[in-house]
Amino acid sequence: MTLLKSYYALCKPNVVYMMLICAFVGMLLAEEAVSSFSYLCISLFGIALCASSAAAINQVIDRKTDASMTRTDQRPLPKGELSVMHASIFAMTIGVIGALILFFYVNTLTMLLTIGSLIGYAFIYTVYLKRATPQNIVIGGLAGAAPPLLGWSSVTNTIDPYALLLVLIIFVWTPPHFWALAIYRKDEYAKESIPMMPVTHGVSFTKLQIVLYTIILFIVSVLPYIVLMSGVIYLISALILSSVFLYYSLKLFYSDNDEDAMRTFQFSIYYIFLIFLALLADHYIIID
Repeated sequence: MTLLKSYYALCKPNVVYMMLICAFVGMLLAEEAVSSFSYLCISLFGIALCASSAAAINQVIDRKTDASMTRTDQRPLPKGELSVMHASIFAMTIGVIGALILFFYVNTLTMLLTIGSLIGYAFIYTVYLKRATPQNIVIGGLAGAAPPLLGWSSVTNTIDPYALLLVLIIFVWTPPHFWALAIYRKDEYAKESIPMMPVTHGVSFTKLQIVLYTIILFIVSVLPYIVLMSGVIYLISALILSSVFLYYSLKLFYSDNDEDAMRTFQFSIYYIFLIFLALLADHYIIID
Protein backbone atom coordinates (compact mmCIF):
# COMPACT_ATOMS: atom_id res chain seq x y z
CA MET A 1 0.00 0.00 0.00
CA THR A 2 2.83 2.42 0.83
CA LEU A 3 4.43 1.69 -2.54
CA LEU A 4 1.16 2.41 -4.34
CA LYS A 5 0.84 5.70 -2.46
CA SER A 6 4.36 6.62 -3.57
CA TYR A 7 3.56 5.99 -7.24
CA TYR A 8 0.31 7.88 -6.80
CA ALA A 9 2.15 10.88 -5.31
CA LEU A 10 4.65 10.73 -8.17
CA CYS A 11 1.78 11.65 -10.50
CA LYS A 12 1.08 14.98 -8.71
CA PRO A 13 -2.61 14.03 -8.39
CA ASN A 14 -3.89 17.44 -7.30
CA VAL A 15 -2.39 19.09 -10.36
CA VAL A 16 -3.65 16.33 -12.65
CA TYR A 17 -7.17 16.55 -11.17
CA MET A 18 -7.29 20.27 -11.96
CA MET A 19 -6.09 19.59 -15.50
CA LEU A 20 -8.78 16.93 -15.94
CA ILE A 21 -11.48 19.32 -14.72
CA CYS A 22 -10.39 21.83 -17.38
CA ALA A 23 -10.25 19.10 -20.03
CA PHE A 24 -13.70 17.84 -18.99
CA VAL A 25 -15.16 21.33 -19.27
CA GLY A 26 -13.63 21.59 -22.74
CA MET A 27 -15.33 18.31 -23.69
CA LEU A 28 -18.74 19.40 -22.43
CA LEU A 29 -18.54 22.83 -24.07
CA ALA A 30 -17.62 21.26 -27.40
CA GLU A 31 -21.09 19.78 -27.91
CA GLU A 32 -24.64 20.76 -27.08
CA ALA A 33 -25.40 17.51 -25.29
CA VAL A 34 -23.19 14.67 -24.12
CA SER A 35 -23.20 11.97 -26.78
CA SER A 36 -21.27 9.31 -24.85
CA PHE A 37 -20.08 9.43 -21.25
CA SER A 38 -18.01 6.29 -21.79
CA TYR A 39 -16.12 8.00 -24.61
CA LEU A 40 -15.44 11.03 -22.41
CA CYS A 41 -14.16 8.76 -19.64
CA ILE A 42 -11.81 6.96 -22.02
CA SER A 43 -10.52 10.30 -23.31
CA LEU A 44 -9.98 11.61 -19.79
CA PHE A 45 -8.20 8.42 -18.80
CA GLY A 46 -5.74 8.74 -21.70
CA ILE A 47 -5.13 12.42 -20.94
CA ALA A 48 -4.72 11.63 -17.22
CA LEU A 49 -2.08 8.98 -17.87
CA CYS A 50 -0.07 11.33 -20.08
CA ALA A 51 -0.37 14.20 -17.58
CA SER A 52 0.70 11.87 -14.77
CA SER A 53 3.64 10.74 -16.89
CA ALA A 54 4.74 14.35 -17.37
CA ALA A 55 4.47 14.98 -13.62
CA ALA A 56 6.53 11.88 -12.84
CA ILE A 57 9.21 12.78 -15.38
CA ASN A 58 9.36 16.27 -13.87
CA GLN A 59 10.03 14.77 -10.43
CA VAL A 60 12.70 12.42 -11.77
CA ILE A 61 14.56 15.31 -13.42
CA ASP A 62 14.10 17.68 -10.47
CA ARG A 63 14.71 15.16 -7.68
CA LYS A 64 17.84 16.87 -6.30
CA THR A 65 16.21 20.29 -6.33
CA ASP A 66 13.06 18.87 -4.74
CA ALA A 67 15.14 17.37 -1.91
CA SER A 68 16.43 20.79 -0.89
CA MET A 69 13.12 22.67 -0.93
CA THR A 70 10.60 22.57 1.90
CA ARG A 71 7.67 22.55 -0.52
CA THR A 72 8.87 19.42 -2.30
CA ASP A 73 11.20 17.50 0.04
CA GLN A 74 8.43 15.06 1.01
CA ARG A 75 7.96 13.79 -2.53
CA PRO A 76 8.63 10.06 -3.15
CA LEU A 77 12.09 10.41 -4.74
CA PRO A 78 13.64 12.80 -2.17
CA LYS A 79 12.30 10.55 0.62
CA GLY A 80 13.83 7.48 -1.02
CA GLU A 81 10.50 5.70 -1.38
CA LEU A 82 11.15 4.99 -5.07
CA SER A 83 14.32 4.52 -7.08
CA VAL A 84 15.06 6.73 -10.07
CA MET A 85 14.92 3.72 -12.38
CA HIS A 86 11.55 2.51 -11.11
CA ALA A 87 10.09 6.02 -11.27
CA SER A 88 11.40 6.48 -14.82
CA ILE A 89 10.01 3.16 -16.01
CA PHE A 90 6.66 3.96 -14.41
CA ALA A 91 6.56 7.41 -16.04
CA MET A 92 7.39 6.12 -19.51
CA THR A 93 4.98 3.17 -19.22
CA ILE A 94 1.91 5.21 -18.26
CA GLY A 95 2.81 7.83 -20.86
CA VAL A 96 2.94 5.24 -23.64
CA ILE A 97 -0.30 3.60 -22.47
CA GLY A 98 -2.03 6.99 -22.34
CA ALA A 99 -0.85 7.90 -25.85
CA LEU A 100 -2.00 4.52 -27.23
CA ILE A 101 -5.42 4.92 -25.64
CA LEU A 102 -5.81 8.33 -27.27
CA PHE A 103 -4.59 7.00 -30.64
CA PHE A 104 -6.80 3.91 -30.80
CA TYR A 105 -9.92 5.05 -28.94
CA VAL A 106 -10.02 8.86 -29.33
CA ASN A 107 -8.25 10.50 -32.28
CA THR A 108 -4.76 11.20 -33.58
CA LEU A 109 -5.03 14.97 -33.14
CA THR A 110 -5.72 14.68 -29.41
CA MET A 111 -2.89 12.20 -29.03
CA LEU A 112 -0.43 14.56 -30.77
CA LEU A 113 -1.59 17.58 -28.77
CA THR A 114 -1.33 15.62 -25.51
CA ILE A 115 2.16 14.33 -26.33
CA GLY A 116 3.18 17.88 -27.26
CA SER A 117 1.93 19.11 -23.88
CA LEU A 118 3.81 16.29 -22.12
CA ILE A 119 7.07 17.12 -23.90
CA GLY A 120 6.57 20.84 -23.29
CA TYR A 121 6.22 20.45 -19.54
CA ALA A 122 8.35 17.41 -18.74
CA PHE A 123 11.31 18.27 -20.93
CA ILE A 124 11.29 21.78 -22.46
CA TYR A 125 10.15 23.51 -19.26
CA THR A 126 11.76 21.25 -16.65
CA VAL A 127 15.10 20.68 -18.38
CA TYR A 128 15.64 24.04 -20.07
CA LEU A 129 13.22 26.91 -19.44
CA LYS A 130 13.00 26.55 -15.66
CA ARG A 131 16.69 27.37 -15.26
CA ALA A 132 17.18 29.52 -18.35
CA THR A 133 14.96 32.58 -17.90
CA PRO A 134 12.75 34.35 -15.34
CA GLN A 135 10.05 34.14 -18.01
CA ASN A 136 10.12 30.35 -17.59
CA ILE A 137 6.60 30.11 -16.24
CA VAL A 138 5.23 32.39 -18.96
CA ILE A 139 6.71 30.43 -21.85
CA GLY A 140 6.34 27.03 -20.24
CA GLY A 141 2.80 27.84 -19.15
CA LEU A 142 1.52 27.04 -22.62
CA ALA A 143 1.90 23.32 -21.95
CA GLY A 144 -0.07 23.61 -18.73
CA ALA A 145 -2.79 25.61 -20.49
CA ALA A 146 -3.55 22.84 -23.00
CA PRO A 147 -6.16 20.69 -21.11
CA PRO A 148 -9.34 22.43 -22.38
CA LEU A 149 -8.01 22.16 -25.93
CA LEU A 150 -7.28 18.46 -25.40
CA GLY A 151 -10.81 17.92 -24.11
CA TRP A 152 -12.35 19.90 -26.96
CA SER A 153 -10.32 18.16 -29.67
CA SER A 154 -11.16 14.74 -28.23
CA VAL A 155 -14.82 15.43 -29.02
CA THR A 156 -14.56 17.39 -32.29
CA ASN A 157 -11.19 16.27 -33.69
CA THR A 158 -10.50 19.94 -34.46
CA ILE A 159 -8.59 22.89 -33.01
CA ASP A 160 -11.50 25.24 -32.37
CA PRO A 161 -11.05 29.01 -31.74
CA TYR A 162 -13.30 28.73 -28.67
CA ALA A 163 -11.01 26.05 -27.26
CA LEU A 164 -8.01 28.30 -27.87
CA LEU A 165 -9.79 31.04 -25.92
CA LEU A 166 -9.99 28.69 -22.93
CA VAL A 167 -6.28 27.98 -23.36
CA LEU A 168 -5.65 31.74 -23.34
CA ILE A 169 -7.44 32.14 -20.01
CA ILE A 170 -5.23 29.52 -18.34
CA PHE A 171 -2.13 30.85 -20.09
CA VAL A 172 -2.66 34.39 -18.73
CA TRP A 173 -3.70 33.04 -15.31
CA THR A 174 -0.53 30.96 -14.85
CA PRO A 175 2.07 33.74 -14.23
CA PRO A 176 0.23 35.56 -11.41
CA HIS A 177 -0.73 32.20 -9.94
CA PHE A 178 2.82 30.85 -9.85
CA TRP A 179 4.68 34.11 -9.18
CA ALA A 180 2.66 34.56 -5.98
CA LEU A 181 4.00 31.20 -4.80
CA ALA A 182 7.49 32.12 -6.04
CA ILE A 183 7.46 35.22 -3.83
CA TYR A 184 6.57 33.09 -0.82
CA ARG A 185 9.32 30.56 -1.70
CA LYS A 186 11.84 33.09 -3.00
CA ASP A 187 14.69 32.06 -0.70
CA GLU A 188 14.37 28.41 -1.65
CA TYR A 189 14.50 29.20 -5.36
CA ALA A 190 17.49 31.48 -4.79
CA LYS A 191 19.28 28.72 -2.89
CA GLU A 192 18.91 26.41 -5.92
CA SER A 193 19.84 29.18 -8.40
CA ILE A 194 16.49 28.85 -10.17
CA PRO A 195 15.85 32.21 -11.89
CA MET A 196 12.30 32.79 -10.78
CA MET A 197 11.28 36.41 -11.20
CA PRO A 198 11.39 37.33 -7.47
CA VAL A 199 14.99 36.07 -7.42
CA THR A 200 16.21 37.83 -10.58
CA HIS A 201 14.13 41.02 -10.57
CA GLY A 202 13.09 41.40 -6.97
CA VAL A 203 9.82 41.02 -5.10
CA SER A 204 8.50 44.53 -5.88
CA PHE A 205 8.90 44.06 -9.63
CA THR A 206 7.24 40.63 -9.42
CA LYS A 207 4.29 42.08 -7.51
CA LEU A 208 3.86 44.68 -10.25
CA GLN A 209 3.89 41.93 -12.88
CA ILE A 210 1.25 40.02 -10.92
CA VAL A 211 -1.01 43.09 -10.90
CA LEU A 212 -0.49 43.69 -14.65
CA TYR A 213 -1.17 40.07 -15.55
CA THR A 214 -4.27 40.05 -13.33
CA ILE A 215 -5.57 43.10 -15.21
CA ILE A 216 -4.92 41.31 -18.51
CA LEU A 217 -6.68 38.25 -17.10
CA PHE A 218 -9.66 40.42 -16.20
CA ILE A 219 -9.94 41.49 -19.84
CA VAL A 220 -9.34 38.02 -21.25
CA SER A 221 -11.89 36.47 -18.88
CA VAL A 222 -14.77 38.43 -20.44
CA LEU A 223 -13.86 37.46 -24.02
CA PRO A 224 -16.04 34.30 -23.99
CA TYR A 225 -19.05 36.60 -23.44
CA ILE A 226 -17.91 39.14 -26.02
CA VAL A 227 -17.51 36.52 -28.76
CA LEU A 228 -20.90 34.96 -27.82
CA MET A 229 -19.35 31.75 -26.54
CA SER A 230 -21.11 32.21 -23.20
CA GLY A 231 -23.91 34.23 -21.65
CA VAL A 232 -24.74 36.43 -18.70
CA ILE A 233 -24.20 33.76 -16.02
CA TYR A 234 -20.58 33.42 -17.06
CA LEU A 235 -20.13 37.19 -17.49
CA ILE A 236 -21.28 37.97 -13.96
CA SER A 237 -19.15 35.15 -12.55
CA ALA A 238 -16.06 36.25 -14.48
CA LEU A 239 -16.45 39.88 -13.39
CA ILE A 240 -16.80 38.91 -9.72
CA LEU A 241 -13.97 36.36 -9.71
CA SER A 242 -11.60 38.60 -11.65
CA SER A 243 -12.38 41.55 -9.37
CA VAL A 244 -11.56 39.46 -6.30
CA PHE A 245 -8.35 38.21 -7.91
CA LEU A 246 -7.37 41.80 -8.71
CA TYR A 247 -8.13 42.77 -5.10
CA TYR A 248 -5.76 40.07 -3.83
CA SER A 249 -3.08 41.15 -6.32
CA LEU A 250 -3.33 44.81 -5.29
CA LYS A 251 -3.31 43.87 -1.62
CA LEU A 252 -0.15 41.87 -2.25
CA PHE A 253 1.39 44.78 -4.17
CA TYR A 254 1.01 47.13 -1.21
CA SER A 255 1.85 44.54 1.46
CA ASP A 256 5.17 43.57 3.02
CA ASN A 257 3.71 40.35 4.42
CA ASP A 258 4.66 37.21 2.48
CA GLU A 259 1.50 35.56 3.79
CA ASP A 260 -0.43 37.76 1.37
CA ALA A 261 1.51 36.09 -1.44
CA MET A 262 0.29 32.69 -0.26
CA ARG A 263 -3.28 33.96 0.06
CA THR A 264 -3.11 35.25 -3.51
CA PHE A 265 -1.75 31.90 -4.67
CA GLN A 266 -4.49 30.00 -2.85
CA PHE A 267 -7.26 32.17 -4.26
CA SER A 268 -5.85 31.77 -7.76
CA ILE A 269 -6.53 28.03 -7.50
CA TYR A 270 -10.16 28.68 -6.59
CA TYR A 271 -10.34 31.23 -9.40
CA ILE A 272 -9.47 28.89 -12.24
CA PHE A 273 -11.72 26.15 -10.88
CA LEU A 274 -14.71 28.46 -10.39
CA ILE A 275 -14.39 30.29 -13.70
CA PHE A 276 -14.45 26.99 -15.59
CA LEU A 277 -17.39 25.87 -13.45
CA ALA A 278 -19.13 29.11 -14.44
CA LEU A 279 -18.53 28.33 -18.13
CA LEU A 280 -20.14 24.95 -17.59
CA ALA A 281 -23.12 26.34 -15.67
CA ASP A 282 -23.68 28.96 -18.35
CA HIS A 283 -23.60 26.26 -21.03
CA TYR A 284 -26.39 24.20 -19.45
CA ILE A 285 -28.57 26.77 -17.70
CA ILE A 286 -30.92 28.56 -20.06
CA ILE A 287 -32.16 32.02 -19.09
CA ASP A 288 -35.14 33.33 -21.07
